[in-house]
Amino acid sequence: MSKENEGKKRKKGGRKPENNPKIFRYSVNFDEVENLKFQTLLRKSDSKNISRFIASVLLGKEIKVVKIDKVAKDYYMRLTNLYEQYRAIGVNYNQTVKAIRANFAEKRALAMLYRLEKATIELIGVTKESVELTKEYERKWLQK
Repeated sequence: MSKENEGKKRKKGGRKPENNPKIFRYSVNFDEVENLKFQTLLRKSDSKNISRFIASVLLGKEIKVVKIDKVAKDYYMRLTNLYEQYRAIGVNYNQTVKAIRANFAEKRALAMLYRLEKATIELIGVTKESVELTKEYERKWLQK
């Protein structure tokens, strides 16, 4: 060995050993009904590791159950799309007002702006109604 390598330790290959290795194994047999119940609990817990799930159930550890309401998720996705459409309307609104001011006489521009204002008031009414429906939906159907 050269003098440079004398002070350095050689690294061992492979995995590092665990502090508390799990060396005890057990077998469990279920009938069809018990297996369905087990699979349901496993799915609800959203656990990725079956042995950790079984150990947590047997040893009384806390089990985390995540329930996702697909209808509520779909509802909020549609609300998000609606918000994106409002942003697009706002951009178009600004461009329309600029085009009206630039291209039309005052009397004609005022008439067009009046119609645009009516449509905006109607849009505000629809927005308020959607907000009220969302609050009602949350109050009735979503768990806190």
